[in-house]
Amino acid sequence: MKRIKIINGRIITPYRIIDGGTLLIKGTSIEAVSEGDIYATDAEIIDAEGKYVSPGFIDIHIHGGGGHDFMDGTVNAFLKIAETHAKYGTTSMFPTTLTCSKADLLKSLDVYAEANKQNTMGAQFLGMHLEGPYFALAQSGAQDPRYIRNPDIEEYKEVLAYSNDIKRWSAAPELEGAIEFGRYLKSKGVLAAIAHTDAIYEEVVEAFEVGYTLATHFYSAMSGVTRRNTYRYAGVIEAAYLIDSMDIEVIGDGIHMPPPLLKLAYKIKGADHIALITDAMRAAGMPEGDSILGNIDTGTKVFVENGVAIMPDRSSFAGSVATTDRLVRTMIKMADVPLIEAIRMISKTPATIMGVADTKGSLVAGKDADIVIFDDNINIQTTIINGKVVYNASDF
Repeated sequence: MKRIKIINGRIITPYRIIDGGTLLIKGTSIEAVSEGDIYATDAEIIDAEGKYVSPGFIDIHIHGGGGHDFMDGTVNAFLKIAETHAKYGTTSMFPTTLTCSKADLLKSLDVYAEANKQNTMGAQFLGMHLEGPYFALAQSGAQDPRYIRNPDIEEYKEVLAYSNDIKRWSAAPELEGAIEFGRYLKSKGVLAAIAHTDAIYEEVVEAFEVGYTLATHFYSAMSGVTRRNTYRYAGVIEAAYLIDSMDIEVIGDGIHMPPPLLKLAYKIKGADHIALITDAMRAAGMPEGDSILGNIDTGTKVFVENGVAIMPDRSSFAGSVATTDRLVRTMIKMADVPLIEAIRMISKTPATIMGVADTKGSLVAGKDADIVIFDDNINIQTTIINGKVVYNASDF
């Protein structure tokens, strides 16, 4: 099998940085990581030239990029999104749907299966994330309210039986039937996540106990402290802070959560319980201006300005245009997070949350050779996926 030796790098391991280290790839896996040289005369040499050598970035919540959306319903859209984000350091992703009809949802699963067979030059697909349609209407945000509804047991059993590619499903746990839905997801090995919700603390605790262990795009479209008549109730935000083992995902663009909230989340939850996500829509990697959220023909018209997508009436954000390199850069510069911790939040932690940490998320011998090389400002130089160089900045 082909071998690649990366030399002169600052190798980021889960808990330290090896300055001037060497990493050896054999085939699709990491063969060795060393502080010194590794003897391998047959290996192709990549000189990191003092740059950082990092585990590949894993995006567990992403809708699009490069002018395409997963809801476009075409294999080409899936492939172009994967290729676009690989340029920014994403080596694995969980394509994410929007609230839609059951027919469109099933079509997305079909297209995913075919695209997964053809994906050779972009970020790997590790499974689908279904976002909706079981949401609180008052917290719909940019989700299409026409399709929002309570969990339907016949519907979700049919969907889950239709495809084995579903790895996560986000829903509002306070809805009628949502607890039973969470139990069923857990029984099928699918991660249940809390999203677009008006739940109060007590409802979150009950949901957590049946499997809702992740808070989707933390602070966005979810309840905080509310007042009902004369009494105050803690919401999802407070519950996620109080439940130590609950994981959260953060759109680390510095806009969905401004720096003080990024700092607060990091202070309370720590790098082991925060996954950085892009929540990117089709405008990621594209010039600012008019765009469409969701299907290219039937989606919602939005516009992009100042690094974020916004609904036409400015009532809410309409998804992010961030890329994973930007997430890391933002956490370091705006939230004062150490580099090694920011990298953990985009690699090891999301891998752990999604149950793929045995093969991905850290530079350890035996794991998949998903590797990113970048400079001090997190500008991506090289992206390697399963031992194959899919992007090199010097070629562009």
